[in-house]
Amino acid sequence: MGGVRKFLFGHLSFVLGQDASGLPIHHMTALLIADTKFITIMKPLFFLIALLLISCSREIIKTEVDVIPQPASVEVYEGECVVAGATFKVDDRFDEIASAAVADFEAAVEAASGTVSGSSKTAVVFKYDRRSGKEAYSISIAENRITVKASSSNGVLYAIQTLKQMLPVEIYTGASASDKVWALPLAKIEDSPRFAYRGLHLDVARHFFDMDEVKRYIDIMAVHKLNILHWHLTDDQGWRIEIKKYPELTRIGSIRKRTIVGHSRRSNTYDNTPYGEGCWFTQEQIREIIGYAASKGIEIIPEIDLPGHMQSALAVFPDLGCTGGPYEVWDRWGVSKDVLCAGKEGTMEFLKNVLSEVAELFPSEYVHIGGDECPKDRWENCPACQAKIAELGLKDDEEHSAEHYLQSYVMAEMETFLASKGKRIIGWDEVLDGEVTPDVTVMSWRGVAGGHKAAKMGHDVIMAANNYFYFDYYQAKDTAGEPLTIGGYVPVSKVYSYEPFTEDMTEEERSHIIGIQANLWTEYIKTPEGLEYMLLPRLSALSEVQWCQSGDRDYDRFLREMEKMADIYDILDYNYATHIFDGRE
Repeated sequence: MGGVRKFLFGHLSFVLGQDASGLPIHHMTALLIADTKFITIMKPLFFLIALLLISCSREIIKTEVDVIPQPASVEVYEGECVVAGATFKVDDRFDEIASAAVADFEAAVEAASGTVSGSSKTAVVFKYDRRSGKEAYSISIAENRITVKASSSNGVLYAIQTLKQMLPVEIYTGASASDKVWALPLAKIEDSPRFAYRGLHLDVARHFFDMDEVKRYIDIMAVHKLNILHWHLTDDQGWRIEIKKYPELTRIGSIRKRTIVGHSRRSNTYDNTPYGEGCWFTQEQIREIIGYAASKGIEIIPEIDLPGHMQSALAVFPDLGCTGGPYEVWDRWGVSKDVLCAGKEGTMEFLKNVLSEVAELFPSEYVHIGGDECPKDRWENCPACQAKIAELGLKDDEEHSAEHYLQSYVMAEMETFLASKGKRIIGWDEVLDGEVTPDVTVMSWRGVAGGHKAAKMGHDVIMAANNYFYFDYYQAKDTAGEPLTIGGYVPVSKVYSYEPFTEDMTEEERSHIIGIQANLWTEYIKTPEGLEYMLLPRLSALSEVQWCQSGDRDYDRFLREMEKMADIYDILDYNYATHIFDGRE
């Protein structure tokens, strides 16, 4: 009986021109015969004939649509639904974000199609469905009715992105295109993401990107259904976030006196030009960006990298270093040996004061506290650090030095402090080099081994392996004519090939892989155009790895759909690499 019910729910809307899900079978039968003059005795026969007619008319002609990431389940049928002039309706149980997104979609359809909303028979209805998953949605497209179901604003946002990609690309700008066919194929789409954490990283410390540029970055993420922006706000080369208790961090720590020219490993030439004047975000600006991201279904996770990558802070507070300085905001790329002194109480007070303001500012569940690339050279020769090691009873062992365990102490202190603020921490996979803090989520960047190790230990993991997801690496084998990068080679096909689960992983271990992220470091990226060039189209490949089940991914299908995505990039004036289109990957 369950199969019959499912069949009827999925097909009756095509007869009625409206959504029929949730109706009991006897109501569906009554609706099918409501306009007939048959007597009651003929109802069973008519019902059988109607079912046969419906099933014959619902032959599936396609099981995919030109959408990236590809939805989980697609059925496309003969016929179309005209969207131009449709009436849009939103269930009042949705929040303001969902309602605003639908209103924007309606306005774009009206402007691009040149047809006034409400002037046709078509209805586009967004219904609240508490049974839908947190980010799931469904779309049922009948001849005069489109029904979207979701239980969250994110579900509504993703459904709209799917519908927009199925329409002419002018929908993305509202540009007049009344000569285009503003219709959708009859279809049924059921969709939800594979991973709850679908992240993208942005480094604004090495080179700064302002409010408008960050918002544009968020817009690009929204097109691809990502939901986390990992915002790298501080590093050796610049401090980019206002901390009201320490205004000198931005007044002094945001500006480096000069910047290395060429590749950091091969050059000793500098431009002798100060960089960073005014290149930081006030807390009010950050709140505005957080709100803007939320309207796109994106949460922002801040990163304050510690105890290494802190030379911009040491330039302001030299007493927090092991040598006492003097220090300058660093003018090179790479890893500085000057790090925060882990043996001074002033260091811990400073970090807690900074993180207190960060925790209050960002509503995200997580704060990323780095933990990567922290050389131990200074600690090995620092009386204060050695005294702290002795006080804590830390010892060298076969795996790690006492100084590694000293870093674990710093990370544990910050985890406990942020927990008191209702936050959890994320750390780069170097946090595994010592005693791992109890509730840390590990971001695996040095390949995949750290992530697999952390999952076996019972820690949640975000896979961000540099050999798959570092978008500051080259995307073509032939680097002639390509912008200077740090090195490496990560083409679109490599991004697309990634699978986080291995055959030997248990179900418990798999459950700890909560998401996938790409990182975009900006040592060698100075402009918004350069940023987009390194990001696109690799972001499209990332989005399918994050969203689609492994069995639903198909690289040949993906390449076909990239033709439509490239049209979207063009109309939105995004700068993107063309290697996959001209065979240079």
